[in-house]
Amino acid sequence: MPEPLSPGELLALDRAHVWHPYGPMPGRTDPLVVQSASGVRLRLAEPVHGRSELIDGMSSWWSAIHGYNHPVLNEAARGQLERMSHVMFGGLTHEPAVRLAARLVEITPEPLEHVFLCDSGSVSVEVAVKMCLQHWRSLRRPAKRRLLTWRGGYHGDTWQPMSVCDPDGGMHGLWSGVLPEQIFADAPPAEYDPGYADALRALIARHAEELAAVIVEPVVQGAGGMRFCSPAYLRVLREACDAHDVLLVFDEIATGFGRTGELFAAEHAGVSPDVLCLGKALTGGYLTMAATLCTPRVAEGISRGEVPVLAHGPTFMGNPLASAVACASIDLLLAQDWRQEVKRIEAALRDELAAARDIPGVRDVRVLGAIGVVQLDHEVDMAAATRAAVGEGVWLRPFRDLVYTMPPYVTGDEDVARIAAGVGAAAAAG
Repeated sequence: MPEPLSPGELLALDRAHVWHPYGPMPGRTDPLVVQSASGVRLRLAEPVHGRSELIDGMSSWWSAIHGYNHPVLNEAARGQLERMSHVMFGGLTHEPAVRLAARLVEITPEPLEHVFLCDSGSVSVEVAVKMCLQHWRSLRRPAKRRLLTWRGGYHGDTWQPMSVCDPDGGMHGLWSGVLPEQIFADAPPAEYDPGYADALRALIARHAEELAAVIVEPVVQGAGGMRFCSPAYLRVLREACDAHDVLLVFDEIATGFGRTGELFAAEHAGVSPDVLCLGKALTGGYLTMAATLCTPRVAEGISRGEVPVLAHGPTFMGNPLASAVACASIDLLLAQDWRQEVKRIEAALRDELAAARDIPGVRDVRVLGAIGVVQLDHEVDMAAATRAAVGEGVWLRPFRDLVYTMPPYVTGDEDVARIAAGVGAAAAAG
């Protein structure tokens, strides 16, 4: 094995060669070097602002719901690694992927019965859009090729997902005029507004002949702005889509697996989509994997076409290692009282973040499930906010006008309080 790099050597190589998410090349600020992680703590290669370890308030972008280095997930990975780490999915199958697909069908709302396993959340949205477009083409209705969504959303960084991200306030304005032009409703209000509901119905009715699908993040809009909205709008969408022969897609990449207090956010409204996108917490943050589920109606429509197959097949589709860990993560989640743990975190965040309302420049504080958000009336000073959070011993990743947390479900009360203190410090400094 090669000699380990010193933190200085590692950062020099990182700065020269590594492109980080949403960052320039070369980078302008050095990332923190994580040496190891366990439970809810990230251990740094060298102290930063007097801290050698940080409580992770982000669940590694909302995926590590069980924390780090979990013995159950470690064992699932080790056991599968000894059998096979990967085998192509074209023409072959294997137990981990079959078990995972069956488990997802079992726990998601009916009638979602068919599962396409893919690489990442963004790709799961690509697959969902392809399913919807091909469904209508196969039924000889190619005019149904546009998507409708509401503003304030975020669905990923690949091509079709970028087209349904907010075109003005989102991250993909650069691609205006190049991306497919979709149909946007105003962002949904937090509380139910009959007038807004009527406007949604009217917009879907007006564009029904050209709409392949409506796609939204249910209840919580994630990276587009961390906004919450009434579940009643999901029922409005379901009814309007049924009335006008339009498919409905729920992007639950961020909200799936308990984050909002229900196993899937759609359950807040008691409705089911035609297509469901999952990712992030699917493997408990261990490996990249996502899934796109659909109803028999969607699958049968595709199968009746001139090209009766879904022409999509990632190299690592159904990866056995990721599938085995995903099965273990789902079983681990459902074997415990996860709902009570999320409620506990929700109550603690409500209590601990209440004081942030008095910080100058804070516009709003909101909490739902294991999600806590402090919204400012100005753009966050990322460097200052991060430095303040690290000074409290907490890792956060603020963006735009938001300082927020999505902690692992195993985060204890003392650590939730420290995370909230970090959020407050970041908001005050940012």
